[in-house]
Amino acid sequence: MFAALWGTVVNALAIAAASLLGLVVPKMPETMHRTVIQALGIFTCVLGIGMALKGEETLFLVISLAAGTLVGEALGVERGFERLGSWLERRVGASGTGRIGPAFVTSTLLFCIGAMAILGPIEGATGQGHSLLYTKAIMDGMLSLLLASTIGIGVIFSAPAVFVYQGVIALAAYAFASSVDPGVLNGAVQEISAVGGVMIVGVGLNLLEIKKIRVANMLPALVLMALFAAFA
Repeated sequence: MFAALWGTVVNALAIAAASLLGLVVPKMPETMHRTVIQALGIFTCVLGIGMALKGEETLFLVISLAAGTLVGEALGVERGFERLGSWLERRVGASGTGRIGPAFVTSTLLFCIGAMAILGPIEGATGQGHSLLYTKAIMDGMLSLLLASTIGIGVIFSAPAVFVYQGVIALAAYAFASSVDPGVLNGAVQEISAVGGVMIVGVGLNLLEIKKIRVANMLPALVLMALFAAFA
């Protein structure tokens, strides 16, 4: 069972190590800091658009996003993330800075939403190796370094969130691998990733500070799309 989680362990450690490194690199001038954040925001938007366009079930995509966001707003998912971020801020002694919570939410959503975050754990759990998660670890590490150096220590707390999220997927795939057809599984992941792509665009817009979008409240849309894909 540990073998199924190995790629996820590497991914989480890469995020934590790169985040720590990002905290000790020389501080950027404010203009450079703003430009790097904007570059990351544009990249995030492009990444999300590419993921969203790969989906084939447009009707399910719209329904999942609309209904899932309603559920998320009713449950207050974003508020839950913000409370967790505030708790982390108090625990690390940085109360009043107001940066840890947003950094935690932004980085966690960015690292957890996407095809690789779903396909990688499934690949490892079904005995196909961990190449996807090794690649994701490199990508997340680079982003963690940049994000930590620009928006602060809150990025490091996304590492345990990634471990739990991808670990649950890996263990579930390990348990059900023998009863799920690989073709059906790949199709479902593609549609779920399309929903995630739309959400990643929202993360990018938040980084660009164009408009505050409560992306975390859209998370239930991923579950709804998974149900649509399963029954369709």
